[in-house]
Amino acid sequence: MIVKNTNDGSTNLPSLRIDINYGTCEELPDFSIGPKGDDREKHEAIAKAGFGGIQDGNPELCKEFNLQMTAHARVNKVGDLKDLLPVWKSLNYNCATVHLGWGMESDEEMDDLVNYIQESSLEYDLPIYIETHRATITQDMFRTVEMVKRFPEIRFNGDFSHWYTGQEMVYGGIENKWEFIAPVFDRVRFIHGRIGNPGSIQVDINDEENSSYVEHFKEMWTKCFVGFLKTAQPGDYICFTVELLKSDIFYARTIKTENKGQQEEGDRWQQALLYKEIIKECWEKALLI
Repeated sequence: MIVKNTNDGSTNLPSLRIDINYGTCEELPDFSIGPKGDDREKHEAIAKAGFGGIQDGNPELCKEFNLQMTAHARVNKVGDLKDLLPVWKSLNYNCATVHLGWGMESDEEMDDLVNYIQESSLEYDLPIYIETHRATITQDMFRTVEMVKRFPEIRFNGDFSHWYTGQEMVYGGIENKWEFIAPVFDRVRFIHGRIGNPGSIQVDINDEENSSYVEHFKEMWTKCFVGFLKTAQPGDYICFTVELLKSDIFYARTIKTENKGQQEEGDRWQQALLYKEIIKECWEKALLI
């Protein structure tokens, strides 16, 4: 009962598609060069910037601007997707990613939730990827790897900022952590693009600074691509979805302004465009491994 890869129905070689989570465009700061108007303006700007799809976009506008769609949801208990699954399927969403549970479940309760996701994915012939995220059953690297041992068929949305910062992966050496979570890397079929450092889950980066944490994320993303390519079939693709969220929900950091106010430290839209270039490099590197 393997959760399948996203596939476009073609005979093309396995590929990378670069998407954006719609929250990246939410409440951009005044100094941002990104779209700040209505949904139409935002969808048009996303398409013009070369993104292939939107997670949580407007279905009608995505169709108008030739953007693919992916979904996401929170699942707290078995049955929570009963209303969403038919909608996702009828609107031709490519896949969905889920925050599963709260992280306080017993192994038995975890297994019930994972079984539900697998069965739902199979029943609706829709890839559903479990996200690595704080406050979910995957918040802990050890329990997640143990879960993979029980359910080798599961597939993940890798949002590694939650582990990198939340579990301070660099403390005690990061290479041994990479070795330990290799079974997760091998099963990632969707990626949320966000870079954090050991103290903050989302930080501004630039294309001239090779900070250790930036290189660490590049390495993790490349490992995911290598894992995908091991078994990918013609038409399969993996989505890298930039997800840079606003400061109001405590993701983007804020800095003091000259008038002693607060503003986000960077332009999330500009960062999203930079991530596009970074991830292309990671993909090309993975193809050579």
